[in-house]
Amino acid sequence: MKNRILFFLLIFGLYAGCYGQEKFHRAFFFEKVEEQSVQCRLCPRNCLIPEGKYGLCRARKNINGVLYAMGYGKPCAVAIDPIEKKPFFHYLPGSRAFSIASAGCSLRCLFCQNWQISQFSPEETRNISLSPESVVKLAKEKNCPVIAYTYAEPVNFYEYMLDTAKIARSAGIKNVMHTAGYINQEPLETLLPFIDAANVDLKGFSQDYYRNICGGGLDDVLRTLKIMKKHKIWIEITTLIVPGYNDSDSEIKQLCDWVKNNLGPDTPIHFSRFQPMYKLAHLTATPYKTLEKAYKIAKKSGLRYVYIGNVYGNLYENTFCPKCGKIVIKRRGYEIVENNIKKGKCRFCGAKIAGVWETK
Repeated sequence: MKNRILFFLLIFGLYAGCYGQEKFHRAFFFEKVEEQSVQCRLCPRNCLIPEGKYGLCRARKNINGVLYAMGYGKPCAVAIDPIEKKPFFHYLPGSRAFSIASAGCSLRCLFCQNWQISQFSPEETRNISLSPESVVKLAKEKNCPVIAYTYAEPVNFYEYMLDTAKIARSAGIKNVMHTAGYINQEPLETLLPFIDAANVDLKGFSQDYYRNICGGGLDDVLRTLKIMKKHKIWIEITTLIVPGYNDSDSEIKQLCDWVKNNLGPDTPIHFSRFQPMYKLAHLTATPYKTLEKAYKIAKKSGLRYVYIGNVYGNLYENTFCPKCGKIVIKRRGYEIVENNIKKGKCRFCGAKIAGVWETK
């Protein structure tokens, strides 16, 4: 992460701002309560935050009875990624995504791969000063048709994301987010008119798993997904399969059935291999046969586009036509080797392939 930031400081000539020198940005969705305390209304935790303290996300702080978004305009991670890395396999494949994040997260996933930024406050990470206007300007300069809010949880830099997305929309740049979907309804519906696609981590399909392993709630995420579907956001799902925790046949089937029945059979789902890290470093990596099992369960459930992720070069990182079965997008990791989709249809049989394949 440090090398990534230093690289962009060098390329873009950005100034590594010192936090105390700039005015903090007032947060949205909070209310003042008893004495100097405030209650945040951004995510389902609805944290009651005393004067001088942070919410559980560590990204929002009560200063003199006002809640501030501490990471606004101060990303700790900036990069240009292939959009496939988010991962989006059915949204503008081959696009370059200008990707940003600031620190903090309202969840406490024991397996978090970006815990070095998600589990810290923006006041504890090395940041750069980058306004929403500058993000859009740099995205255009670097020929990125997409801005991605990613790495840490973008809900916790909500104001920064929303302001950037509004400017990007006016500039003809698409906005995508990779999120855990842990957000209250009002802020979500305020944001969605400016978001084009979302990859949502549906981390498992049991309340116990969400509570004990992720520190959140399943029902809140399912509500988010339904609202996104109603707003016609392009949705892809990612589920990290953690051995011994969320890999049972019954839980995977319940998850797949819910996705099909509520989001539709054309919703892509990515089953991702867990690698030992953070507080689950004592576990082994997910066996490939477990991922294959999840793939088969999903296909049997009626989901048309199923992928296996974090396993370089595997057969199921390709997109298959649901009608003729031929490979319509061949991938090698995040690289597209062959694209056989023409105007949203399979080049071989003419069947429609669900997704967003070109900008309008």
